[in-house]
Amino acid sequence: MNSGPLLFLGTFFALAVSWLGFALAPQLQIGDQNAVMAEDSGQYYPAMRAGMARQGEQVYRANGCYYCHSQQVRPRGFGGDVERGWGGRSGRVQSVDQDYLYDLPVMLGDQRVGPDLANYGLRQNNETNILLHLYDPQSTMPKSEKSVMPPYRFLFEIRKLKFGETNSEDALKLSDKFPAGYEVVPTENAHALAAYLMSLHSDSILFEAPPRKTTNAPPVKTTKAPPAQATNVVPAAGGTNKPATPSAK
Repeated sequence: MNSGPLLFLGTFFALAVSWLGFALAPQLQIGDQNAVMAEDSGQYYPAMRAGMARQGEQVYRANGCYYCHSQQVRPRGFGGDVERGWGGRSGRVQSVDQDYLYDLPVMLGDQRVGPDLANYGLRQNNETNILLHLYDPQSTMPKSEKSVMPPYRFLFEIRKLKFGETNSEDALKLSDKFPAGYEVVPTENAHALAAYLMSLHSDSILFEAPPRKTTNAPPVKTTKAPPAQATNVVPAAGGTNKPATPSAK
């Protein structure tokens, strides 16, 4: 008996079931989601990134930044992400699927050689500092810490100044590390990458990520009335009660 067709059908069926489970099912579950209303701001979340930030996303992907940086803050109890200041929400849940609605593909990352960047825009919104870090990571780190991030100096242009020409406003402040007569100017890709990094926010309060419920309610202030003095009450004539007079001893 020729078992070739049966083997082919069995293999095809196994691959089809795998595709349904790993590709089609997630697409049906979360692939058609829309922006949701954020409970803290009343605006739809997430918002579409601006044009410069979308361009920077391509620079981020092209340079493989997701190899060393993740974009998925783990919930409380699953590591020290929140304690490190990476989380943007106060509740136990941190990253949810709505955070990645406009990211295609999603760059969750697989290592944490560097810090998680899901909420990097909350920690750093100064473009100058970001550009300095991209050009010379060591210069922006405390002396007690050592960055293993490589410099991305190809994102910058080294220009020789003409006689009497001063540094442009866009040039990095590297006078102590660069020879006189030259300046380092960020390229458009460097500005775009910085814009993308500053756009990384996932801090809105959503139904799936509610704020932390606090149980430490302030104590209720109560006033206690002084205890009433007990008196012996005896029925009086006419059906009314009056305090009894103490008996003579």
